[in-house]
Amino acid sequence: MAKKSKKQQSGGTPATVALTEAGVAFTVHAYEHDPAHPSYGEEAAEAMGVSPERVFKTLVADVDGSLVVAVVPVAGSLDLKALASAVGGKRAAMADPTLAERTTGYVRGGISPLGQRKRLRTVLDASAEGHGTICVSAGRRGLEVELSPKDLATLTAAVLAPIGRA
Repeated sequence: MAKKSKKQQSGGTPATVALTEAGVAFTVHAYEHDPAHPSYGEEAAEAMGVSPERVFKTLVADVDGSLVVAVVPVAGSLDLKALASAVGGKRAAMADPTLAERTTGYVRGGISPLGQRKRLRTVLDASAEGHGTICVSAGRRGLEVELSPKDLATLTAAVLAPIGRA
């Protein structure tokens, strides 16, 4: 098991530690997670009072046998065909949740595109460019980080592509 840095031991997540170490400007938003809420992303948007178009969910998909991270607005859904195309693949399907958790090091509903155990190829929906800042999971349910889409794309080496559907 990897040793936790002092920042992680003091309550930070791998995502917030990665942002801090990169020197990127970000804001942490914490809220009380309701396990009965039907949608993690919609719950985050409601709790923070942020438009669902600015809150992005992190989904893990299998594209031709390789795991890929898709970051799309919670207000819509992921277009699997567009995701496959964005990474030069033919077929995409949602990844097995247990495999996604084991690979990223995060639990479902708290998977962050940042600070993953194993860095996966990442595709950020192109709509992110239309916002000054967006919110993504900070690595656990009830915790989000707000940052510029440009910084997110840079830190994750993300491809920007229209992978979301309204």
